[in-house]
Amino acid sequence: MPQSKIQSQKSKISRAAWAAVRLLALDVDGVLTDGTVQISSDGRTEIKTFSILDGMGLVRLHKAGVTVAWISGRPSGATRARATELKIPHLIEGRTDKLVALQELAAALGLAAAGCAYMGDDDIDAPAITWAGVGVAPAGAMPAALAAAGFVPARPAGHGAVREVCELLLAARKRNNGKGERTNFR
Repeated sequence: MPQSKIQSQKSKISRAAWAAVRLLALDVDGVLTDGTVQISSDGRTEIKTFSILDGMGLVRLHKAGVTVAWISGRPSGATRARATELKIPHLIEGRTDKLVALQELAAALGLAAAGCAYMGDDDIDAPAITWAGVGVAPAGAMPAALAAAGFVPARPAGHGAVREVCELLLAARKRNNGKGERTNFR
């Protein structure tokens, strides 16, 4: 992903704030996917489409020492399968109280708001977006989420929006420690 493309997006978030992030928490539907859920006629089979670009970004973040969490308002076998494939360490499903879920996870990890980034697309995500040190919403998000966000990726949800966030976090870590290696400060 070209660095100039990422830098061209207007961000209200400082480089220091990006560098402070130790946890990237994401909503699933409408962030990691385009928000579409296909359900077969049997009513049990669900299909979601996830971006390979986003997946690679999440893998690279993990290798750089950033913890990744998914917080979804609904349980989903497709979400669990993708989280397992990517080795996502924290999958929280069935939680519509995204702020409380994020704060509980941050506390368990010993992180303050400044150490967290959250990306969501709907009204129920807006409080978590506001609370996190880095708040992000995809371009197609609902107005409350967009108003809360300090950054809106150019790429759409489910098509590389998460990768843009990953690239910004990785670049900030690299600038912060010179090599993009794991850092232990919180």
